[in-house]
Amino acid sequence: MKAWAIGDCGNGGDEWEEEIKLTEQAVQAINQLNPKPKFFVLCGDLIHGMPGTQWRKDQEQDLKNVLKNIDQDIPLVFVSGNHDIGNVPTPETIDDYCKHWGDDYFSFWVGGVFFLVLNSQLYFDSSKCPELKQAQDEWLNAQLAVAEKCKHVIVFQHIPLFLQNPDEDHDYFNLEKSVRHELMEKFHKAGIKAVFSGHYHRNAGGYYKDLEMVVSSAIGCQLGEDTHGLRVVIVTAEKIVHKYCSLNDLSSQGIEKELMDLIKQN
Repeated sequence: MKAWAIGDCGNGGDEWEEEIKLTEQAVQAINQLNPKPKFFVLCGDLIHGMPGTQWRKDQEQDLKNVLKNIDQDIPLVFVSGNHDIGNVPTPETIDDYCKHWGDDYFSFWVGGVFFLVLNSQLYFDSSKCPELKQAQDEWLNAQLAVAEKCKHVIVFQHIPLFLQNPDEDHDYFNLEKSVRHELMEKFHKAGIKAVFSGHYHRNAGGYYKDLEMVVSSAIGCQLGEDTHGLRVVIVTAEKIVHKYCSLNDLSSQGIEKELMDLIKQN
């Protein structure tokens, strides 16, 4: 729930009617999809209002009101972002997030696929909650031991490991190099094939060895040339394929043909 649908997402925050309409359109498009999605994941920055800001509670309530209309057979998966817990999270901001949206990191299984949801803000700056980062690290190591035995493992986190190149410089939109490489190597050794992120408000991505980093744009605020949309991910017995689809295309055409095209092309 950001103040503008296109452009400057960093200022203001007192008007988000356009974001509500776009999210409603996304919910309607998801409900119409055939086959029905196994779940719908929001990869962080659920709302624009940072912890402690004026409009936060209203934005949270408006988002929840829209998401109530998702088909009850399509579970929702929430990932914490910097606007949800702060650029420098604290135990208090993380606890508040968990009270409203659920755990900030967890794992789950769907259809024989193992999924990991991480709190990437702890890898960006955990200076005010080092003990929480340590707890996630220990948990992650145990989960990766499980992942080594799985056919398909997918990670969701808000901040991308990198945007285009594993050795690119560190900035606001990716993780610091040493942290990034440690995680990438851990994921690679565990057999993880894909990491899905948001944060960049543009589509991007690349590869580290055989690990794909997939960066998706947003339902709402766009900072590049992409359209308001969603990424559809298909996991078959042999592969993971995906495509970013505009909300307008999803609403008018669905993905039935595109599903088959994606599977045939990969």
